[in-house]
Amino acid sequence: MRLIHGLHFDNIRGDIYGGLTAAVVALPLALAFGVASGAGPIAGLYGAIFVGLFAALFGGTPAQVSGPTGPMTVVMAGVFTQFGHEPAMAFTVVMLAGLLQILFGVLKLGRYINLMPFPVISGFMSGIGIIIIILQLAPLVGHTSPVGGILIALVHVSQAYSSPAIEATAIGLLALFIVFAWPARLGRIVPPPLVALVIGTLVAIFALPGAPVLGEIPTGLPQPILPLFDLASVPLMLRSALILAVLGTIDSLLTSLIADNVTQSHHNSDRELIGQGIGNAIAGVFGAIPGAGATMRTVVNVRAGGRTPISGALHALVLLVIVLGLGGFAERIPHAVLAGILIKVGLDIIDWGYLQRVRRAPGAGVVIMLVVLLLTVFVDLITAVGAGVVLASLLFVKRMSDLQLGNIHTIVSPEDSATLDADETKIMAAADGRIAIYHLSGPFSFGAANGMARRMADADAYDALIVDLSDVPFLDSSASLAVEAVIKQVQSRDKQVFVAGVGAETGRVLDNLGALSLLSPDHRHDTRREALHAAARALGV
Repeated sequence: MRLIHGLHFDNIRGDIYGGLTAAVVALPLALAFGVASGAGPIAGLYGAIFVGLFAALFGGTPAQVSGPTGPMTVVMAGVFTQFGHEPAMAFTVVMLAGLLQILFGVLKLGRYINLMPFPVISGFMSGIGIIIIILQLAPLVGHTSPVGGILIALVHVSQAYSSPAIEATAIGLLALFIVFAWPARLGRIVPPPLVALVIGTLVAIFALPGAPVLGEIPTGLPQPILPLFDLASVPLMLRSALILAVLGTIDSLLTSLIADNVTQSHHNSDRELIGQGIGNAIAGVFGAIPGAGATMRTVVNVRAGGRTPISGALHALVLLVIVLGLGGFAERIPHAVLAGILIKVGLDIIDWGYLQRVRRAPGAGVVIMLVVLLLTVFVDLITAVGAGVVLASLLFVKRMSDLQLGNIHTIVSPEDSATLDADETKIMAAADGRIAIYHLSGPFSFGAANGMARRMADADAYDALIVDLSDVPFLDSSASLAVEAVIKQVQSRDKQVFVAGVGAETGRVLDNLGALSLLSPDHRHDTRREALHAAARALGV
């Protein structure tokens, strides 16, 4: 196995151009995400450098470009709100998140992220987009965005817009106009966020100098930060780290799927998580904000020709060179410009495609999406995703149980089934309703267990019951115990019970649980025909 997944030098020209282009796109976004996180613009830039470099070198998606993203920034802003009194603790959370991602990769959990229900993904992505927009509304008009949650930010927005700073508002609206109106054909050459950043800053310098700016930005390489723990804060730190790790995992692997579609390739999910984890752990060590696979930067990289980890690593190294010589210019970037850029990012994150289909989409999916969206905005991401997954799982179990119960067919006469052979038909006709066959088909699980017991337990209408499992490939524990409950209930009314067609897998589960222990050997048969003959003999038919 190669140390660097997907590395080759057959596409070096495309990788160089892709890396340079991705760096140009990443620069204004990294600055903006750093400011929005509360850690500062330099933390955003170094987040793009460290996560971008190490995720490219050790990840499993060759063409992916990683760095700070909107979702990760929203969570990181919450982390800084919680641990702002001790920044080292906030960056320790980032380190822990990276280590958790590495653990996810080692445990091969990447494949399970693809099982996340779409309404859940849609809900939390739209919720994150809304959070970004709300938090940037005040900076757009020259005010700071307060800490303390979305409700406080919303209250502050009304106050901010009642007394906007004219110069900052003008620059912010200019930035918004550029990112929305910049022609698509020019955007392939120079990305709109970079144009907005440069033009907005130049306007602030030469025409509207009163707008609030970033101010002094540290230069040079960052100093390592030692992990810092406060025993009382450990549970909260672990919870925050888990949120970052789970979100970074989802964000990265969704981008990996997009990269696969664009490049017609296949990523390695578990290796990608290890690479992302290494990048985030090192970012935390050097006081940078966490990141993940970035969809827009990845697509830009691929369209520019990038196909291997060289492009992602080069994008990070180009940003490093820029950082070391950028300080003077970056200090004069207005907050309103970055707010305008981030509002466009927030709007792009919202899943407009699903929202446009709300009227035609299944109602249950829409409810799940809205629940996740509201919980994401007003509570937190883990609660939102957890609630969404639970709701989606319950809905799935309900639908599967309905389908499974529909696969129980009652046969009390030859006319009830076309699957009876001539011998079976003769026996059923002679029994004249005294023998009932419950034929189950398909897998049966816990969702159908109670319903299965109710459907099969009416023992008043027959003298012998045959439970036909010939077409059942799998029974879980709950369904197996439901079969046992049926046997007990029918036997309690002095009726005969026979089980037929128990396969190797179903037999193993039934025998391990002792579900058939109430049946004597002559009441267990390999085929339905044998069970019918045994039932006929027992009834004297």
